[in-house]
Amino acid sequence: MAQMQANRDDRIELRATRDEKRLLTAAAAHERLDVTSFIMRAVLPAARDVVEKAERISLSERDSLRVLDLLENPPAPTPVLLAAARRRIARGGKGA
Repeated sequence: MAQMQANRDDRIELRATRDEKRLLTAAAAHERLDVTSFIMRAVLPAARDVVEKAERISLSERDSLRVLDLLENPPAPTPVLLAAARRRIARGGKGA
């Protein structure tokens, strides 16, 4: 399946030592890629993993069971929650 490559119009500056640049250039050449493609191929999966882990909530089995129990058996509303609901209704139900 052919994969279309999006235009890379945005720039990222990358500082490297002379030896690091030589190494990246040589590695990219061995893979028949330009340096940008070589670097992007290596770093994008790592970046996706970091973002996914940062945005995912992991619960222990005990916490998962607690959440499910609260969904099935919600606690009675507190006086503060009831007062907030009354204020919202008094405003005509319009929210933020």
